[in-house]
Amino acid sequence: MSGALYLEPRVSPRVSSLLGSSGFLHTLADALGSPLGLVLPDQIGENVERFRSVYSKHHLSGRTFLAHKADRSSALLRRLVTTGAGVDVASLGELQHALGCGFAPALIMATGPKDPEFLWLAARTGVTVSLDSAVELDQLAALVRAQGLPRVRVLLRLSGFESAGVKMLTRRSRFGAPIRELDAVLKTAERYGDAVELTGVAYHLDTTSPAEKAVALEGCLVALEECRARGLAPRAVDIGGGFGVNYLAHATQWEQYTTELATAVLGSRPSLTWGGHGYGLREDGGTLRGTLGLYPAYRPVAGERYLDDLLSRPALAFSGRKLATLLLEHLYDLYAEPGRALLDQCGLTVAKVVETRDTGAGPLWVRLAATADDIGLEEHGVLMDPVLLPRAPDVADHGTGPVAAHLFGSLCLESDLITRRIVFLPNRPAPGDLMAFVNTAAYCMDFHATHAQRQPVARKVAAWQDGDGEWRWCLDEQYWPITPPGGQQ
Repeated sequence: MSGALYLEPRVSPRVSSLLGSSGFLHTLADALGSPLGLVLPDQIGENVERFRSVYSKHHLSGRTFLAHKADRSSALLRRLVTTGAGVDVASLGELQHALGCGFAPALIMATGPKDPEFLWLAARTGVTVSLDSAVELDQLAALVRAQGLPRVRVLLRLSGFESAGVKMLTRRSRFGAPIRELDAVLKTAERYGDAVELTGVAYHLDTTSPAEKAVALEGCLVALEECRARGLAPRAVDIGGGFGVNYLAHATQWEQYTTELATAVLGSRPSLTWGGHGYGLREDGGTLRGTLGLYPAYRPVAGERYLDDLLSRPALAFSGRKLATLLLEHLYDLYAEPGRALLDQCGLTVAKVVETRDTGAGPLWVRLAATADDIGLEEHGVLMDPVLLPRAPDVADHGTGPVAAHLFGSLCLESDLITRRIVFLPNRPAPGDLMAFVNTAAYCMDFHATHAQRQPVARKVAAWQDGDGEWRWCLDEQYWPITPPGGQQ
């Protein structure tokens, strides 16, 4: 199709093999319904190793913790246990799930807002608690004393960092005590020395900027110097997550699409979206206004590469020496809490085509047996094409060539758009075909799924290849790392 704007997803060899087993996926969708989530437990093991290689490159000790909130899969968590990585939990339910999946308390970090029940179980089981404020510290110490519990390992999460030299501030965060209040928080920690053991400091920034994160890490190193000067003995820095994922296969496609989107918003070409949606851009008297509200879907420096880049940056407060060098010299452990990055290529969502409708002049209308919340890509600003899996591969193009299409969900809502943009498909879909949305394990599968219209939330299965390369599966909750090679079907 002339003028087609593709956003082809980046696909790992394992996901590519699964997509190549179209009959296997159709069988699963027929049996378990549409939409259907698939997770790939073995992939998370590879991802942990990639992060571990960065630690080895810089000769650092420490641990990677999966941010549990990114996916509720039991299979992924149980497979993660076998890697030696940890898990970051942010609720009572997540903590219970992690313990039930086999994590020892030493491998669990409790973060986020904490209600009394969550704090009680964290203290009772002996997990490390990342505290956001002096108030949380008060609550935890009171609980430990009242219950007669052993000292609890804690990290102090900080915020509001400022760089040395050229002034640069990290953006405001509601997570963590402001660094200017460090003295008061440390005095509180010293007062509760019988109830808590200060093992380190942390930060959490909702940004993709490595420069801001470098400022925060440098600020944490300064804070650790202050701790040591007081006679405290913290040994870890937790740098949170936000390492990102590269979703797309081609930089040129991303650059071309965003350029053409701006052109369409200005009215210089036909609209590329439903209702002229501009993803944050708007036209104002012939001028482009606003900010593109999309995830930077093509990110070659993401995941473990992002971590490597961060650790290689200079710390101005320490004579420009590399952050990794400073961590190593002080024998500090490095903790990281990736969610999206550790779940890269760990799952996909498939949905069945229910209806295709020709509209005459405009794009084809395609309705899927799913809702926008089941797919979740738009909610997180991620744009990438689905992979079409025809029910009859020998009639793959259904007698046509590439087509432009609007993808709609199954709700009786005008807003139920699988994607607001026009999707360009290499072939025309037909009822019964599947569309596979790859790389949805992080956030997209679970964060927004609901029982709207009394429709069930997507079932989830774990899939893996046996010794002969054949794909096997079981329900997500039935998967254990000791599942026999033949699998459960």
